[in-house]
Amino acid sequence: MTIIKSAEEVAIMREAGRIVAVILQKLSEAVKPGIKTRVFNDLAENEVGKWNSARASFKGYHNFPASVCVSVNDEVVHGIPGNKVLKEGDIVSLDFGVIYKGFQGDAAVTVGVGNVSPAARKLMDTTRAALVEGINAARDGGYLGDIGEAIQAYVESRGYSVVREYSGHGIGRDMHEDPLVPNFGRKNDGIRLRKGMTLALEPMVNAGNWKTKLNNNGWTVFTADGSLSAHFEHTIAIGKDEAEILTLL
Repeated sequence: MTIIKSAEEVAIMREAGRIVAVILQKLSEAVKPGIKTRVFNDLAENEVGKWNSARASFKGYHNFPASVCVSVNDEVVHGIPGNKVLKEGDIVSLDFGVIYKGFQGDAAVTVGVGNVSPAARKLMDTTRAALVEGINAARDGGYLGDIGEAIQAYVESRGYSVVREYSGHGIGRDMHEDPLVPNFGRKNDGIRLRKGMTLALEPMVNAGNWKTKLNNNGWTVFTADGSLSAHFEHTIAIGKDEAEILTLL
């Protein structure tokens, strides 16, 4: 578990987060019908190379073969970019992280490909708003369960389900640190949150039920019922009164 204390560490994590945000914005702007998902990997690697002391954190992590996760429609997370062609009406989740001067940043967005259905748009909007609910619940002196409860309550009130088998996580000097940050839970449950703790919050929301299945490539996670899934993520730092979002432009 990383707890940032010095002004220097805060500045480094802010810059790591900004790099992630800039590159995710460029990836999002590249989304259009007819392109192959491998384009996002090429673009991410080219963009991260423009920053001294920064490198993509996913490639090679537990042998993951790419620098960005690209998950389409019923793919929840960890989609491997390749020859899949995006089609009008698809939704695509882009998950990207960097290591910068020994600290990590991690974020994800889900983007519509061209004109998407109202149902797909509502799912994306709900997932983005659920992330905001989780961030608003993350504060010094609160509990880890406050975050999960806020996300779950918002998502389920709108008729969707939160994925149970995958979660957010601590982040700092390593990509995945304690604690796990589930997208479900009970208020006032779990560990106490402390100022300076850095966490990656990432609601994964399914239009159907919460169950998932793993592709035989060992990485890509699908919804078990074939329903659409959306994913948004920010890296945050717990503050006294409110959390600071580190992965903003």
